[in-house]
Formats: sequence, C-alpha cells, structure tokens
Amino acid sequence: MFKIDNPTNNYKNITHAFFLALAITIAEPSTILPLMVHHFSNSVVIVGIFASLLRGGAIIVQLYAAFHAQEYKKVLPYLRRVFFFRFFSWFLIGASIYVLGDKNKTFTLIMIGIGLFFFSFLAGFGAIYFKELQAKLFTKKYRGITMANRQIASATASIISGGVAGWVLSAYEAPLNYAYLFMLSSFLMAIGFLTFATIEEPPKEKVQKKEKSFKEFLKNASKVLKSDKRLQSQILTILLSYAYLISMPFVILNANKSFTLTGWMLGGFITVQMIGSIIGSTFIWKKIHDYEKMLTLSFIFMIVAFCIALFANSAFSYALIFFIFGMGLDGNKIAGMNLVIEIAPEEKRPIYTALQSNITSFGLFFPILGGMILKIVDNYQFLYSITIMILFIGLYKSRHLK
Repeated sequence: MFKIDNPTNNYKNITHAFFLALAITIAEPSTILPLMVHHFSNSVVIVGIFASLLRGGAIIVQLYAAFHAQEYKKVLPYLRRVFFFRFFSWFLIGASIYVLGDKNKTFTLIMIGIGLFFFSFLAGFGAIYFKELQAKLFTKKYRGITMANRQIASATASIISGGVAGWVLSAYEAPLNYAYLFMLSSFLMAIGFLTFATIEEPPKEKVQKKEKSFKEFLKNASKVLKSDKRLQSQILTILLSYAYLISMPFVILNANKSFTLTGWMLGGFITVQMIGSIIGSTFIWKKIHDYEKMLTLSFIFMIVAFCIALFANSAFSYALIFFIFGMGLDGNKIAGMNLVIEIAPEEKRPIYTALQSNITSFGLFFPILGGMILKIVDNYQFLYSITIMILFIGLYKSRHLK
C-alpha cells in the first residue's frame, strides 16, 4: 500500500535535485553562461537571449502538457521520456562546442541555442508532471520540508560543481573548457534522472476528462483564470518576482569590468551563492509553512542584493550579492510551487499549475529586456534601479495575497 510522506520517496527526491544541480550549475545564468555566450558573441542582447533560452522554452508547452495530464492517473511514465531527451539535449551542447568550437562561432552559438531551447522546452512537460508528483507524494507541511531539503541538496551539489567548474575553466582554454563541462555534467544529470524514475507513485483518485480538442481546453483554462481572483493576483506577483532576471545575468559582466575575473573566482561566486542557498533553506525556508510570507521575504532578499550591486566594486561586494541572491531565489522557488498546489482543486491541479507556470514563465525572457536596456543606456546602475523598482511593486503585491 502506498505511504504518503514516505522517507524513501523523499530521499529519491533529494538525490534527483543533487545530481540535476551538479549538472546545470555550469550553465548558471548569473555566472558561467553569460561568459560562455560572450566568448562567441560580444552582444549583450545575445547574452540576454541565451539566458532566457535556458528556461524560457518551457512556456510553449506547459498548457498543452496540462491538457493531456489532467486525465492521467500516473505521470511518471511520461516524465521518464522527458528525462531521456533532456539528457540528450544537454550532451548535444557540449558535443557541439567540442566539434565546432571557434571554427564557426555563429554556427556554434546556433547549436548551443538549439540544445538550450530543447532542454528548456522539455522542462515544460516535466514541470507539470513534477508538481503533480509532489502534490501526490507529500502533505503540505512535509512538502515544504522536502522542497527545502531539495534546495539544500541542490546548493551543496552546486558548491561542488562550482569548485569543479573553477578548476576546468582554469585548466583548459575556452571554448574546450565549456565543452568538457557540458559533456561531463550530462552523465551526472542522468544519475539523478534514473533515481527519480524509480520513485513510487500512487494513482490519482480524482481526474478530469480531457476535452475533445486543445482549443476547447484553452477556453476552459481561460474561464478558470477569469473566475479565480486569487490565482490572478498570485500569478502577477510571481511574475514580478522574475524581475531579478532583468539584471542578474549582467552582474557578472559588470564585475568583469571592475576587476580581473579568474576561473577560480567565478567558481567561488557560484560557491558563495550556493552557501547562501543552504543557509536560507536550513534556517529560514525549512521553518516557514506560510508560503505567502515566504514569497514576501524572498522579495526583500533580492531587493537587498541589487541595492548592494548599485555600489559594488570589489570581489567581496560581489560575493555578498551572490550570497544574498542565493538565499532569496530559493524562497521564491519553494513559495511559487507550493502556493499553486495549495489553491488548486485536485482534479484541476494540472490546469492551475500550467496557468501559473505558463504566464509567469514570460518573466524568463526578462534578460532580453535587460540586454536591450543595457545596450541603449550602457549604465548598469540604471538597470539595477529599474529592477529594484519592479521588485518593490512585487513586494507590495505579495503582502496583499490572501
């Protein structure tokens, strides 16, 4: 008989997070990814586009995934397929850099973009299935704990990954160092996928019959959104929380202009960010089960980080930015996932999840906006000020979620 809050499922959940983070930290949008893209292109707009590609491709498919998922009693068989193709997409990026390298920088960038897009595109399906599993496997209180444990495991893995990335970036010349990082990390990612694929999933008791067409589903989803004022307010607030992406991919570029940025220093910034994540999850997020309050606190942390960025001019000040940012980002992730699970009726959970994920995912394209602003004004302080202003609006909205 299935046991809710099963420790074995918790351990597999954590193991998945550890190995996934061990892999994707090497493409962290606030550190290594901008520098890798900058190697192949000097355009800050291109840097913004690629930072968006890592996660933005998920927008396209989440509602379509929910259209089918609403009648699934079990979602794990479909998630296993997602895992396989995400692994392949990630490996493709490293293989493309290794084979093409600097021979044709434009074509190399295109191949990197294709790999990032499909990795993100497939995550759109995975996000619906993953949240459905979290809701079925764990109760509200235990879910908060296991998600905090996931964040701790992710941060710990990212510290290890940051150290390895720092060594590889220093030991090998670009772009071969990026190729080695992606190819090696794809196999580490596979370990996490294989572990999570063996998780125990109960059949869903309440399912909703799928509409005759996707067009009809979209009409029904639109009605759900229009009728639920709380969902509307929550979606807007979480979308505003993504404002950090307007500036975050460019913080490391500003640091690179202020002082010499070595491979070890870059790995150190990743490590510091993940230490912030561990401290935040261990001492703050793990103990908060009021997810509205958690979202509010995450806004405050991100605002503080960008206020420091306005005046940062040393390695220490940038390390402090990444530390605080690591704390805030984890709270944002945990709160966003749990808030939608809590307000959604069981049979409509895929629809609620897809609506929130789909609309808020437009925030993943904020780096493009940031790149365009930076290209026009060429002033990082101006960019940070806009980000802070939008985050303050989000903070105000989060205080009024009921």
